[in-house]
Amino acid sequence: MPERFFVTGTDTGVGKTVVSALLCAAIDAIYWKPIQTGTREGTDRNTVMQLAHLPRAQTRPEAYRFAAPVSPHLAARRAGVRINLQSIRMPRIAATENLIAEGAGGAMVPMNDRQLMTDVMRHLKFPVLLVARTSLGTINHTLLSLAALRAARLNVRGVIMVGEPNSENHNAIQHYGECQVIGEIPWLKKIDRTALLAVFHKTFDCKVFLA
Repeated sequence: MPERFFVTGTDTGVGKTVVSALLCAAIDAIYWKPIQTGTREGTDRNTVMQLAHLPRAQTRPEAYRFAAPVSPHLAARRAGVRINLQSIRMPRIAATENLIAEGAGGAMVPMNDRQLMTDVMRHLKFPVLLVARTSLGTINHTLLSLAALRAARLNVRGVIMVGEPNSENHNAIQHYGECQVIGEIPWLKKIDRTALLAVFHKTFDCKVFLA
């Protein structure tokens, strides 16, 4: 069976794109970001291609692209459009291919006047991976995000932590969040495909992704 996951985060800039690049390299997955904001500063699609050394053919174009580096609902409003979930369709890929879909911002960012990123996840029906920081404050942010994902009746497969290793925060999230930390990405001096694959094999529960 192909592996398909939706990567979300506790916040903007938490490390979703690095996690997505790592997973695309590790499980030979296609990368897709349904909603991209801030295109004037570049796109996460291009970043993943660079970090994971993916050819463009191993990525899929965004359903929505906005220039402003703001929340999707505001970026869409400024562009004079409304994000419609029915326009976000599963990309055409082979039945045997793996896919990593990356969200925009945190798990609860708004898409339009009524719907949130959790609605995008429910629409796509992929298992969810939650990316969290290892630093101070992550317990609160991660537990709140897990609660929101579960309230939306989403299948949360696990948490991935990014930053300087912190065993206390790691253990607290597993205990209080009742959710496995399935991988950790420490600060890397150089981020490239080789480094990301080394981290995957060293710190990730490979069984989650290579079943």
